[in-house]
Amino acid sequence: MDNSVTEKTLRSVPFLHAEASIEPINNGYSGDHKYRVTQNGSSYLLRIFDDGLYRNKLAEFDALKKMEAYGVKCSRPLEIGLLPDTGLGYYVLTYIEGEDAADQLPLYSPEEQYRIGYEAGNELRTIHQCKAPPGMSSWAERKTAKHRRYMEEYDRLGVHIHGDSKVMEFIEGCLPLMKESPNLLQHDDFHTGNLIVQDHRLAGVIDFNRLDFGDPVHEFIKAGFFSSEVSVPFCIGQIKGYHQGQEPDESFWQLYSLYTAMGLISSVVWSIKFVPEEMDDMMARIHRVMEDHAGFESVRPKWYIEGSARYMV
Repeated sequence: MDNSVTEKTLRSVPFLHAEASIEPINNGYSGDHKYRVTQNGSSYLLRIFDDGLYRNKLAEFDALKKMEAYGVKCSRPLEIGLLPDTGLGYYVLTYIEGEDAADQLPLYSPEEQYRIGYEAGNELRTIHQCKAPPGMSSWAERKTAKHRRYMEEYDRLGVHIHGDSKVMEFIEGCLPLMKESPNLLQHDDFHTGNLIVQDHRLAGVIDFNRLDFGDPVHEFIKAGFFSSEVSVPFCIGQIKGYHQGQEPDESFWQLYSLYTAMGLISSVVWSIKFVPEEMDDMMARIHRVMEDHAGFESVRPKWYIEGSARYMV
């Protein structure tokens, strides 16, 4: 998408009143243009996107309708459409007031971090009530094919993780574990950077633009890659909240470690292609994740083993 959207184009969105104030939102990796719109004393989220993405955005909009029906703490969908003669589409959602959890959690007590994680786990479990459309191919089939494509790119690009042969061996040995995995709605980017907090509580989940369908366990790899760098108590709370206060069973951890190992490979490919300037940071993160799993000798990450007994609601 072009880097600029004209004021005239923005003002052509039917939902907007003439007196509405429009403030750009510049954070995140999305290719959309995002704006905070304020009118009649209320705030809204406006996203502008290439019209070729309209079908995907409509699916996202419809998923948010389902989330509203389930009572998930997230933005409510209000309006979606195309802007004639611009090559652009738009949608408008309610705006969740608060602060980025990634910024705020380190300022809270460990107990508060855990409690917010527990709340986030509850929300994630509610999101996973939504089943895939009929006729969708199995998660195991789609995920395996995607991993094979990433492996081809990984080999072609030539930037390798130290000890990658052990990671690949672990992945190959665990692929059959996906055979019975369900096809449920995935937020697919569930981490502290996509959660909003206010008054020391979880205010809502944002950015459903990467949604997919598949194994709900896959959602938790962002805890290991990203959220654990912000708050280990939050991550432990998220896992325990999702499991209604119980310890996850062994199958959860086996799948978690499989998806985490796969994520090491895909992270290298994604970083080289889209944010090569961040490659050093990503490699440091990858090495930390490998250490957390003792080179995948352990299916439970070190941060969970060491911290899970410390926190409770």
